[in-house]
Amino acid sequence: MSTNPPALLPCIEIETGESPRHAVIWLHGLGADGHDFEPIVDEFDTDALPALRFVFPHAPMRPVTINGGFVMRAWYDIVSADFSERREDPAGVRESARQIEALITRENARGVDDRRLILAGFSQGGAIALHTGLRHPRTLAGIMALSTYVPLADTLAAEAHEANCRTPIFQAHGRQDGVIPHDFGKHSAELLDSMDHGVDWHSYPMDHGLCLEEVRDIERWMSRCLSEA
Repeated sequence: MSTNPPALLPCIEIETGESPRHAVIWLHGLGADGHDFEPIVDEFDTDALPALRFVFPHAPMRPVTINGGFVMRAWYDIVSADFSERREDPAGVRESARQIEALITRENARGVDDRRLILAGFSQGGAIALHTGLRHPRTLAGIMALSTYVPLADTLAAEAHEANCRTPIFQAHGRQDGVIPHDFGKHSAELLDSMDHGVDWHSYPMDHGLCLEEVRDIERWMSRCLSEA
């Protein structure tokens, strides 16, 4: 079996200051790409945050079962629309986690310590942020999981790394979400709380997306996480 690291995913990068020593790796949702959350950088008060490198990777192209096998950017295949059973392809989840670990390693090489790095994602990207961040062997500044859930939940207790057992987690969901039900996301937050992963849970009157109130809450949370780094 090859032990070579995966090839780096193509990314959009935005730096809010010179020679940033802090970073946010932000993963998009199913069928989108790294450009999807690029505009959010302009919504933040960057004067309230340290100089940051935002990294928005593009997920690989792959067929997605619930979309009739149509090939699109996806972090993993979704094999079922039924939320009462496992929806995610385990091999795809783990492959994407390795690709995100490679991006974290690159940030380390560029002078960003793990404790100054936030791993974030929306929807499918948020699932990968949770999966990767909770298993990462070095303490991160924070994990942000938006409109999402815990994938491979039955393996988390055995695989979670103690380095991130107290890492701040921001989890948010729309109460009218028609893609990933609000209660399913809340159940994931309750699961994490039951395992003593402290979750800063937020819900908003919106569908599957972001709202201005959420952006302001994210900004305040990032400021706290990065000021302690």
